[in-house]
Amino acid sequence: MGRRYASTLIAAALAGLWGAGLALLHWQGGSTLLDRLEAPLTDLRFLIQGPRPAPDGIIIVTIDDQTIRQTGSYPLSRATMAQLVSALARMKPKVIALDILFIDPGPTEGDLALTDALRKTPSVLAAAGLFSRGEQHPFEPTNDNLEGLPVIQSLLLPIEPLADAAATGIVNIATDASGVPRHVPLLFRSEGRIIPSFPLRAVSVALKRDPVLLPDGVSLGGTPTRTERGYVLPLRFYGPGGTVRTISARQILSGDVAEDAFRDKVVVIGATVTGGGDTFPTPFDPVLPGVEVLATAIAHLMEGDGLARDRHVRFIDAAMAFILPILFVFLLSWHRSIWGLSLIAGLAFLWIGATVAAFTQGIWLSASLPLLSTAPPVILFGATRLWLDRNRAERLSAQSRTLQSFQPRSLSDRLTKDPGFLLTPARQQAALIFIDLSGFTGLSENLSLDETRELLRSFHALVDEEAVRNHGFVATFMGDGAMILFGLPDPTSEDADHALAACIALCARMESWLAALPESIASRIGFKIGAHYGTIIASRLGGHSHQHITATGDTVNVASRLMEVAAFHHADIALSDDLYHAAGSARMILQSGILDGPSATSIRGRRGSIPAWLWRRKSSRMS
Repeated sequence: MGRRYASTLIAAALAGLWGAGLALLHWQGGSTLLDRLEAPLTDLRFLIQGPRPAPDGIIIVTIDDQTIRQTGSYPLSRATMAQLVSALARMKPKVIALDILFIDPGPTEGDLALTDALRKTPSVLAAAGLFSRGEQHPFEPTNDNLEGLPVIQSLLLPIEPLADAAATGIVNIATDASGVPRHVPLLFRSEGRIIPSFPLRAVSVALKRDPVLLPDGVSLGGTPTRTERGYVLPLRFYGPGGTVRTISARQILSGDVAEDAFRDKVVVIGATVTGGGDTFPTPFDPVLPGVEVLATAIAHLMEGDGLARDRHVRFIDAAMAFILPILFVFLLSWHRSIWGLSLIAGLAFLWIGATVAAFTQGIWLSASLPLLSTAPPVILFGATRLWLDRNRAERLSAQSRTLQSFQPRSLSDRLTKDPGFLLTPARQQAALIFIDLSGFTGLSENLSLDETRELLRSFHALVDEEAVRNHGFVATFMGDGAMILFGLPDPTSEDADHALAACIALCARMESWLAALPESIASRIGFKIGAHYGTIIASRLGGHSHQHITATGDTVNVASRLMEVAAFHHADIALSDDLYHAAGSARMILQSGILDGPSATSIRGRRGSIPAWLWRRKSSRMS
């Protein structure tokens, strides 16, 4: 008994040391692993909290597609920018902040006009910093916030006439490994100087107050904002793009806004034109414009409604990382371990619930740190009791993985439960997609065997991913082509919907895949897709040594021949009218491209014609 207690105490001490080590890394802000684990948990809490109303005092003016169509050029000329700034200035905003880099001289008249417009209103221009590798991390283990500032190696500043007419701020944003902007550094260090960020400068000019640096944040106009180490502002997104009030620059240039629309507002100008503006993935929006990220930071400084993750919050995280592993070890040492496991699960859920509740109040407690500090002790203590079950589970898992290598998961699961599935052929409705690489045969003559295999491997993987993602499966790969089936093991009313979504998704993925290939390969191949919906015979085909589940019938033949129709008409997709109507409202997805039809279409080897539709990507029409 004494030995058992001794081992428990030793395990508790080791668990405490493990938790203390992680707590120290978290306190210093220097653990990439913790940040990677925290990112999805933070996104989940954003989604649980849901969008919030953005402050009314900030307006984004976007240089969008409508603006470009009206002005006829991108980037906007300096003269046009001068007109935009002048028009906004007449409406008396607190500040006009331009998230646009003016680092190269333009036409002299345009530069002078913009300079004059900026002088007549409080304004801020964007500058950017270039960092050496390894020096961009916003958190440095130091007790002095100013010593932990990001160090800029080179500055990209506005040209001199413009810089003399307006204040300047750095627009750099700190993103995590997945590209999500998590923080905005408020201060930077460059050549011995401390330079403010774009949001900090914009709010300072708007309030006509210099920022006051506090031990754990900044204060502007009496509004304190809590920051992380190194005066880094955590971002608390309001919602998807457009949550911060957004107005097109076209409306301002055309005079289509009320005279008082911008009075006493903070105006942020930035580009959201398709293919021209910077965007970031966020929990609410995969392509949030960069100007809205900066506007979010500005709103936090104006309203003090950002996330709190200062040293006080990190101390709570560190304390939990030390206490919970020790507590969990003692709970696991109980004879009646089921109660210990239940209490462990209850405490874990309680902490997760506390982090969610705190997050909704603007406090960013770590969800990953306590979990990572407690998981290894729990796993090690439970390993012996679960050893036999784990061995059995591994054998079953290995068998399942082997089966899934030759059959899709949906079919392997059905075959496991019902070994006689489709021994008797079944007549049913189903949707089919055929996809094929154009020009592959000629290309393969000039490729090595390894290059040919790698090209097919990546193509097959792409097709399989999109098929599974859209609730279908690849019934067979045919060299440089594939047949995708929707409706097995059980037909549903959404099979046509899924097939139509898969067609569009395949086009998008194929476009990206081809663009990533070497030019010598991508220029010689393309793709074509045929899709149809109708009656099939689902059955097992093959001999006694090998069988596979597939579909046969006229529906299959028509879907295959529709690929030829797509190729003949230089379309991405040729789909039957039967599939179009079976998809119902789901066919709205076709509006993402150019749809022609229906038209009577001859099918090779088949009498008569069928009504068919042709779909093309908009980018392919433009090219």
